[in-house]
Amino acid sequence: MAALLSEILAAAEDLWPHSGAEEWDATGLVSGDPHDSVERVVLAVDAVGATVDEAIAANAQLLLVHHPLLMRGVTSIAADQYKGHVLSRLIRGNCALLAAHTNADVVDGGTSSALANALGIIDSEPITSARNGIGGLGRVGDLTHPLTLEEFAARVADVLPKTVSGVRVAGAPAASVHRVAICGGAGDSLLSHPAVTSADVYVTSDLRHHPASEAREQALLTDGPALIDVSHWAAESLWLDNVAAQLTARFPSLDVRVSESRTDPWDFSVHNA
Repeated sequence: MAALLSEILAAAEDLWPHSGAEEWDATGLVSGDPHDSVERVVLAVDAVGATVDEAIAANAQLLLVHHPLLMRGVTSIAADQYKGHVLSRLIRGNCALLAAHTNADVVDGGTSSALANALGIIDSEPITSARNGIGGLGRVGDLTHPLTLEEFAARVADVLPKTVSGVRVAGAPAASVHRVAICGGAGDSLLSHPAVTSADVYVTSDLRHHPASEAREQALLTDGPALIDVSHWAAESLWLDNVAAQLTARFPSLDVRVSESRTDPWDFSVHNA
């Protein structure tokens, strides 16, 4: 027996304290019996059909994901609805489901921290403070030497897994980049934060038209960051290797696998000729 699920839950609470999660979040054990034993864990960003397939095929007893499956109020988990289908299959497959979301965003080694490290950002610090004072959302720090925006965007593309949407950039290609702000996942709520507006570039995901347009227009008037918009899944997937290393260090006999499924929702794009 590698570990009890309850022991992994205790490790998760130590690594990603629930007290650091946003108030609206729904982290923790979604399904499964804490008294069950776990020999194999699959790590993924999303609990979707592909990752459930992977976990069951691997005979895993735990699927640990970043995004909570049951974020908002649910009145049914009938198996003809996708969330019910996911849970039904996991329960039948004796595979528990655990989510570590904003509590894993804020800590060192979390999603933003992993992205900052992958991009070679040094001396990074949180953009905001976590509710529990341990870490915080986003990271801001410096490159070891300046790059042009075009060069830095190429670095971003190189460290992330490929996706249909790729890397979108707003700003002058030759602009100098030294100070970098980052928020793994959807980060338009931080666009007006002083740590972001004083950076040379802001890297995040899911930037909507109006917030992005307004930020760029303001930057043209009073200076401000270029914007780099990347796949939400791709940015947060970098965290999974950290999780694998952390769990393996605590449970050496546990078989921990990072999902090979790409759960970015987009399959292809079409551009004008």
